[in-house]
Formats: sequence, C-alpha cells, structure tokens
Amino acid sequence: MSPDGRPVIAVVGGGIAGLAAAWELVTGRDAPVGTDSPSVVIIESGERLGGKLQTQDFAGRTVDLAPDAFLARRPEATELCQELGITDELVPVAASGAAVLARGRLRALPQGLNLGVPTRWWPLARSGILSWPQLLGIGRDLVRPRQPERVIGDRAVGDIVSERLGQGVVDSLVDPLVGGIHAGGVEKLSAAATFPALLTASQQPGSLMRALRPPSSGPGRPLEPGDPPAPVFWSLRQGTASLADRLVDRLSTWNVEIRTDTTVEALAREGDGWGLALSGPGDPCLRADGVVVAIPALAAGELLAPHASVAAELLQSVEYSSVAVITLSVPRTALPRPLAGTGFLVPRRSTINGRPALITGCTYLSEKWPHLDRPDDVLLRASVGRFGDQRADELDDETLSAAVVTELTTLLGLSAPPAACMVTRWPQAFPQYRVGHLIKVAMIEDDLATLGTVAVAGAHLQGVGIPACIGSGRTAARAILSALGSTDRRGSIR
Repeated sequence: MSPDGRPVIAVVGGGIAGLAAAWELVTGRDAPVGTDSPSVVIIESGERLGGKLQTQDFAGRTVDLAPDAFLARRPEATELCQELGITDELVPVAASGAAVLARGRLRALPQGLNLGVPTRWWPLARSGILSWPQLLGIGRDLVRPRQPERVIGDRAVGDIVSERLGQGVVDSLVDPLVGGIHAGGVEKLSAAATFPALLTASQQPGSLMRALRPPSSGPGRPLEPGDPPAPVFWSLRQGTASLADRLVDRLSTWNVEIRTDTTVEALAREGDGWGLALSGPGDPCLRADGVVVAIPALAAGELLAPHASVAAELLQSVEYSSVAVITLSVPRTALPRPLAGTGFLVPRRSTINGRPALITGCTYLSEKWPHLDRPDDVLLRASVGRFGDQRADELDDETLSAAVVTELTTLLGLSAPPAACMVTRWPQAFPQYRVGHLIKVAMIEDDLATLGTVAVAGAHLQGVGIPACIGSGRTAARAILSALGSTDRRGSIR
C-alpha cells in the first residue's frame, strides 16, 4: 500500500498496452480520478514511453516510424480517443484501393477481397492477378457444393485457402495481405488468431467465397446516395504516437509515477504483494500490490519464470520477426504518372530485376493521409523483412536504402533519386501467431490466475494492432482491479 493507504500497482512496460493499462487503473473506477484510484507506477526500460508508436520530423512533416493507422471497426482506439477528448484530431484515409505485384507488374487489388480471399469471381478475373487455369480452379468453389471441414480446431490460414481455392490465391493475395500484417508466412499462421472468419467459413457447407462475403446490410441507418463510406482506418494529425503522448500527459497530471531508463530485474513474492528489483535511477526496490507485465513475450517469461513456470515457458516459446521501414521523399516530377491508391504489396516469391524481391510492400504516405500531402514531393514508405528473411539485417542503412530505391525505381518508374531517405529498424517486432496460439494464450492466463495479482498484456497475446494492444492493457488492468476487490464506474466487481 502507498502511504495514503491506496494499493500500489506496477505497470512494467510503457508501450501502448502498458499505457492503456495505467489509464484503466486510474479511470475505471466509481470514485473521481485521483481520490481512491490505485497508486500507479509505470516502469519503462527505454528513455521514452509509447513503444513502437514513434514519429520523426522528415521532409518538413511529422511521420510515423511504425504503425501509421488503426482499424476503425475495432473500437478500443477510437474509444480511447474519445476519453482523451482528441477525436477532432482523427483523420481518415484520403485514398482508396491498393495494388499487388503480380505476373510482372503492379495490378489493382479487385473488389470483394476479405483479407486477400476473393469473395467474387468476376472482379478477380478482370484484375489479371491470376492465370486462367487458376481462375477456373477457383470457380469450382462457387459451383460445386462442399461439405463442412472435418478438421476440428485451429488450422493454418494457408492450408485452408490452398485446399479450397488453390495455392495461387495464397501466394498472390492472402500471403501478401495476412502475412504482411504479421510479417510472417500464412503457411504457419493461426487462422483462429489472425483470421477467425476464415476458420468459421471453412467449417460451413458450400462455397468458401460466399461464406466470406460481408452481409448485404448491417445495423443502423443504411447509407443514402451521396453518403461517404465509413472509414476503414484512422490516424491522427500528429501521427499515432500522439495518442501515446496524450496518454502520458494525462497520466502525469494524475500523479502516475513514471520511471524511464529503468529495468525490472526480478519479481519476488512479499507477503500478499510483490517486490520489484529495479536497475536505473531512483529507488532500486518497489513494493506493489499488483503487477501488469506489458513487455515482449521473452522478457515477460523470464520475469515470471520463478512464479508461473507454465506461463513463462509458453511466453518464451513465442517467435518474433524483425522488419525495417524506409521512408523516402521523392520529387513529384520523378513519377511518370500520379500514384493510385494507398500503396502496393509484394508477394514473397516475387522477383524484381531478376532477383528475389527485398521489399514486402510500399505505402504512399502523402496520398494516403491528407495532412502529409504537399505539391512538390510524395512520401513513400517501403517495408522489408518478414519471418525467415534476414537479408535486411545483414545490410547497413546505406546499402539497404539503395537496394530499396532500386526496386522502387523499377516498379514505379522513378526518373530521379529521392531527395531524402530515412531507415528505421524494428528488431524482433512482430510476434508470430502459430496454429494453436489462442490455446497457448488461454493456458498463460490460467497459470497467471493462480498468482491473483499479476496479469500480462501486449501484442503477443490476441492482436498486433493498436486497438488490440489497447484492449489487452485494459483487460489486464481490470484483472488486477478485480483481484484487489476494486469496483468500476458501473459499480460492478471487475
């Protein structure tokens, strides 16, 4: 307990999941903030908070260095923006559509895709992405009735799609989209964790494509002629990092203690609470009544090993992939034609200039986001790296950026070099959700439940996007409040 009798809760890790946990701890209660809210201490090993939500001044603009958007259909991020009072800073995507490198050139992705899986045959046929033999194979899914899958439980995304629609759809569409989101390969990615609708559809009789079509009408008022479509993604005018910055500002005003450049070396039982051994400036010891562990899986497993061996072993079994992003400012006059859509994807088995492609995709930042648009240049952001591909790790920044520029020149027809270039590396950044991942997560949570006042949060659990990480942090905080007998604003035990 703190000197004023409030419970002390340590949040280990100052990324967006940890910040969301701290926010829930001080706001998710009956009493006004700052009265009987727990005393919260955020412990971050780095020099700044926000984790991968970072921005940098580049070519006269503030650009994101990692995620530049969050899904609108998941409510956690937009709800947090509402709570912070910053919804007026939300900006929707300005462009629509994207392309994929297929059969030698960039081709627009057809309408009717659900995470790369086609749900309509004709738009796919007109796109030119697949050959006619591949298209005929896909057509059988629509005309040949099929019994439900006999396989019970989780399966790999690639296995389901390949079996039903052919390997061409996997290689040209599903792997670039789903695999690109997770920086991995769909031949091993869990459908239950990354694409649950696909797993459900595969267990229904009939066409997989029809089963994955969105409903013809949804809840609420139908769109009228002239109504703008609902945004699929949101960002913030000052970048997604501004969400973390606003959280930090508000938490600081509520006397949440923030300790940066501080590492938790060990966690020990002390009566009904926990003792944290710290290295860094300030007191080397902290006693807490509850702990939220919001750091990467390997580090979390090491910290929890003395107390929850099953959870620790499962956390340490999570594999990660490394990526890098190369941001470029290119003169508009260097482009032979205006850019269409938000960017393009490059399938894993693609070749560019006769060699295996290095880039996995490219975002047209200044076309995608209106606040980044300028008349004289365009901002491009190329991504490299995925699980099993370490080529980018073996190149220095100058060599890597030169290789990326060469590939972009071929694909976009650039007639002049970039005016500016910036390389940002993210080692061990993307957890890989293997088949059975959600069972692993459930086992981790069950083992930690025996400790009572320890919970985990982060991208290695149930989603890598910003909304999922926010939800993970808030869920972990609620678990701690429940264990300590706290009540939320609705008066129910959490």
